[in-house]
Amino acid sequence: MAGSYEDRDGYIWMDGELVDWRDAKVHILTHAMHYASSVFEGERCYNGKIFKSVEHSERLIASGKALDMPIPYSVEEIEKAKYDMLKANGWTDAYVRVVAWRGAGEDMGVSALRNPVRMAVAGWEWGAYYGDAKMKGARLDIAKWKRPSPETIPTAAKAAGLYMICTMSKHAAEAKGCSDALFMDYRGYVAEATGANIFFVKDGEVHTPIPDAILNGITRQTVIAMLKDKGVTVHERRILPEELEGFEQCFLTGTAAEVTPVGQIGDYTFEVGALTREISEDYEKLVRS
Repeated sequence: MAGSYEDRDGYIWMDGELVDWRDAKVHILTHAMHYASSVFEGERCYNGKIFKSVEHSERLIASGKALDMPIPYSVEEIEKAKYDMLKANGWTDAYVRVVAWRGAGEDMGVSALRNPVRMAVAGWEWGAYYGDAKMKGARLDIAKWKRPSPETIPTAAKAAGLYMICTMSKHAAEAKGCSDALFMDYRGYVAEATGANIFFVKDGEVHTPIPDAILNGITRQTVIAMLKDKGVTVHERRILPEELEGFEQCFLTGTAAEVTPVGQIGDYTFEVGALTREISEDYEKLVRS
């Protein structure tokens, strides 16, 4: 399946029922389109099983709550919707996108309490997020934008509005021949890539930013647990940009990214080393187990 995401065969779950792909539409006065009242989840299904599916559904509900947008479905109902969508499309390996948003209603201003909260579940077959980077390491630009303070926006929510600077930064990175961009946070510490958390390796130990101004990714948490099970020391701490020069290896984690080695960030280079390859292979085995 290829071409425009708007014009495809298949089914999308929308507000409690499966609808034809091309009929999954919203009104132009949908609140989310004007005021970013939207939260979402990205998930991967491997061999018919969505990895960490319940955790994703729980986070969707938590994100909605953080945006004062109570999602009108339970974890169990969201789970059923995801698997109904996969079954209708005949997929056992796919990317799953669950999105909830404030729809069109009686309010058309900043306040939207009288507008319904709607939900949809779509999917598509999707390969490696960074192409061949798993072999040679992704190239990252350093974004000019910074991750905002948790005092300015609910940074723990997977909210659509938080991704505006991600799109801008990724476009700038791609224009330079890179596949992604690394953000610093509002204090100047290393934060994350546009859609993935970041890890560094030095002297056999792993260093990763504290998720106090970034999303504490489900894949991030999974990989930290895997590293600790292997007896690897993991330092969750604030990392200064000048420390990049001293790290030997680097990798990204995320549902889309899975575990992807990084070969270069700006002027800094990293080897695709043994620990990075090992954790990438272990993650591949885990999600298909």
